[in-house]
Amino acid sequence: MAAGVSTAVAALVISVGAVAANAATLFSDDFNDGNATGWTTSGGSWAVSSGVYSQSSTGASAKALAGSTSWSTATVSARVRPDTFSGSSSRGAGVAARAQSTSNFYALVLTGSTVQLRKGSTTTLASAPFTAATGTWYTLSLSATGSSLVGSVNGAQLVSASDGSYATGRAGLLANYAAASFDDVLATDAAGPSPSSPPASPSTPASPSAPPSSPPPPSPSTSPPPPPTGLVGWASQAGGTTGGGTGPTVTVSSWADLRTQAQAAGARTILVNGMLSGSGTIEVTANKTIRGVGAGSGVSGTTLNIEDMHPANVIIQNLNIRGVPGGDAIQIENATHIWIDHNTLSSTIESDVDFYDGMIDITHAGDYITVSWNIIRDHWKTSLVGHSDGNSGEDTGHLRITYHHNWFDRTFERSPRVRFGETVHVFNNYYTNVNNNSSSYAIASTMNAGVLVEGNVFENVQQACWSASGYADSDPGRLVARDNSLTNSGPCETNGSVAAVPYGYTAQSSGTVKASVTAGAGAGRL
Repeated sequence: MAAGVSTAVAALVISVGAVAANAATLFSDDFNDGNATGWTTSGGSWAVSSGVYSQSSTGASAKALAGSTSWSTATVSARVRPDTFSGSSSRGAGVAARAQSTSNFYALVLTGSTVQLRKGSTTTLASAPFTAATGTWYTLSLSATGSSLVGSVNGAQLVSASDGSYATGRAGLLANYAAASFDDVLATDAAGPSPSSPPASPSTPASPSAPPSSPPPPSPSTSPPPPPTGLVGWASQAGGTTGGGTGPTVTVSSWADLRTQAQAAGARTILVNGMLSGSGTIEVTANKTIRGVGAGSGVSGTTLNIEDMHPANVIIQNLNIRGVPGGDAIQIENATHIWIDHNTLSSTIESDVDFYDGMIDITHAGDYITVSWNIIRDHWKTSLVGHSDGNSGEDTGHLRITYHHNWFDRTFERSPRVRFGETVHVFNNYYTNVNNNSSSYAIASTMNAGVLVEGNVFENVQQACWSASGYADSDPGRLVARDNSLTNSGPCETNGSVAAVPYGYTAQSSGTVKASVTAGAGAGRL
């Protein structure tokens, strides 16, 4: 810890989402004490005002450094607000790691039209298109692990490179011929994720390796949950998930129009206005956001199918999705980078054993998926991950999925049931009335899957988790559980260890989850 910077501020910057939750803090500063004690500056005009550290000059290569010159493996994160950009693409604002001096360092920099991974002020190691607006806050995170450098913006990994020039160094903030403001600086000893690479082809799955020991539990947070509109989890990795992005926006008010727009080529955001009924399957093509208008829009009687795309880059959001005869409501097969968020999914429980299949089924090496802030109720076969015990060749090394802040009510099994996937991360969900009969359960880890279950609330659940006993005819899986609350519920059976997740997140204390989920989950809560 740099001299003069209080350790008390570490708890105040836990919301910086790009840092692994179980990492040790090396340094932190939120500038709420009104000073920049512990920082050394070079160039520019630096000052702390209203809890923000700002550099106001556009005529200098300005830098501020803090921490230890001995740090090697480190992730440096901060909120960065560009205030004025220079016209040159070599200039911009960002964060630095392994800063040995004001000229020797690695940096992640926003230039206005790109995000760049740099060595020193002008050597660009990697670059990606990114539009950064002045006056807007962005969370930047730069990880240095050995010769691996990985840069993320707002939780999405965008650039990576390999360079061994600088082995150790301090944390830093840069405003290179640009005015910028900085807040919530955090340096940890977290190793960064591996540099991005395309997901393995289903015909050549990644070879499994022995799972590492389970990561130590993070300190529970009683702070508010991640923002309902923010992407957290696996869908933020390996390039992230942006859906329709900057493509055109169209509004549909009939099932036929929805199908036409969803199946059309090219990026677009499709706004669903009203409840649209139809039969059959809508094949959702790549680079789509499908979002309901208000609280009462959605689809019924149809399957939204996302299949055979790497990446799919699809967002399904703010929809009411109702009974689908003979199929899944949302079906994901052999597709990657999908975010299912703030939907309300339901069926008629009395008949769905014979009439309905899954609500959100993810099979055939589906990967990089986040399921967040949904209400799923009155359903039997809720969310299957991995379709059969005999599919290890295709599924192993894939099926990386995050479930968080969902409300599972009267969902009598598969919330989720997992085969082969690792790590499937199930955190801060609320389970109620999963008790139709003696075989009802919430979560099952089978066929050597690795499932991390933390900070969930189980009320009136027949069996919270299966793992060591397997489930039905499936072999056992691995499951680690921590800080879960069980009321009138069967145990969460644990077994073995699981791999750590590579993304940043804030796990709420289980004591705060029920209130957050019931207030924020479902359609109409965006």
